[in-house]
Amino acid sequence: MQLSGLGSEIQMGLASLLVHKLRSLLTMLGMIFGVGAVVAMLAITAGAEKEAISYIDLLGVNNIIIEAKEAADRNELQARRQVSPGLTFRDFRAIAENVQGIEELTPRKRFKPGKVLPKTAQEPPVLIGVQSNFLKINSLKVVEGRFFNEEDNAKSATVCVLGESAKVNLLGYDNAVGKYVKVNDIWLQVIGVLATQASADTDVEGVEVVNRNNLVIAPLNTVMRRFEDSNSYLKDEIDGIYIKVKSDVDSVETASVVSAILGNTHKDAGDFTITVPAGLLEQKRRTQQMFSIVMICIAGISLLVGGIGIMNIMLATVLERTREIGIRRAIGARQADIIRQFLTEAVLISILGGLIGIAFGLTLSTVIAVAAGWPTVVTTSSIAVAFGVSVGIGLLFGIYPAVQAAKLDPIEAIRYE
Repeated sequence: MQLSGLGSEIQMGLASLLVHKLRSLLTMLGMIFGVGAVVAMLAITAGAEKEAISYIDLLGVNNIIIEAKEAADRNELQARRQVSPGLTFRDFRAIAENVQGIEELTPRKRFKPGKVLPKTAQEPPVLIGVQSNFLKINSLKVVEGRFFNEEDNAKSATVCVLGESAKVNLLGYDNAVGKYVKVNDIWLQVIGVLATQASADTDVEGVEVVNRNNLVIAPLNTVMRRFEDSNSYLKDEIDGIYIKVKSDVDSVETASVVSAILGNTHKDAGDFTITVPAGLLEQKRRTQQMFSIVMICIAGISLLVGGIGIMNIMLATVLERTREIGIRRAIGARQADIIRQFLTEAVLISILGGLIGIAFGLTLSTVIAVAAGWPTVVTTSSIAVAFGVSVGIGLLFGIYPAVQAAKLDPIEAIRYE
């Protein structure tokens, strides 16, 4: 078919739709809401997936994180200690000596200080003690000064590295290197500041929510020997272990070996959790994929209803224009011309409805992001899918009315009143 012929059919289709503007608009509503729902749902799921995966990825896809489950009170602690010593340096050494494929690992000791100087109106920072390879394990970057080394750890040096938020809250925006902060009764000299890190707003499968920017990080020996937690009787010897496996090693399988070792030494007391970001990443992707499919199916119902509406209105249009069809056939129009005419009108309805629906979906996703605080990400693929489905439905549901119009007997159609 020549372009001029297609242009004339599109022009005729638009003219036909404009004759009954309100009816055409009402017919498009199903497509508008359906396409808008698809775009908005995919934007919500894509936003949630991006936020969750970015934080999980930040934990390190080659990492394994062991967290101690602290006792809530003395009675629970005593019940646990009857079967398990808690997370200890002995566990750390057992993992280091018996697990293959480990590149780096460090214990962690963490507690919330009772007082911090300079004082801050914000939430007080959390003090953690780790070894110098903590920087490499978590792929952290130092933007001021340096990170402490093994010599600092061996000497239990009174030095620390600040997270970005801790630095700003305690010392302001000026260079912090060389200044001092007082944590409980110990003065620590700031030797470095870390770059800003992303943080989770909710728990991620056993990983405690901690503002990664609001940390005071000191050598492990410094924290173990110079600080005493007021609630130390409820604490394990260490409260965490960070492990980085080699790039060619399966972290999920390595975590199974670690779990077996700790399960044996802890007598299955359930006083620790093991988090494998690589496993969480795959699990999150599968969950989000399933959620996206469900949301698309729900939104697809609106598109289906819109398609039924198109078929219904096109059948009514065929009935209204029976005489016109008879005249066109009598002056030489073929059945294919009639089919093409009505299919063009059906597809135009779905195209216009799809375009308006895309605008509606973009607006809806923006409103949801602002009003509900949910992250939304509108992708080109989601718009293409929604628009393509709407056009496909218009084409599919327009075929039957178009074929019915083409099958009309020209003589009977001319006589039709």
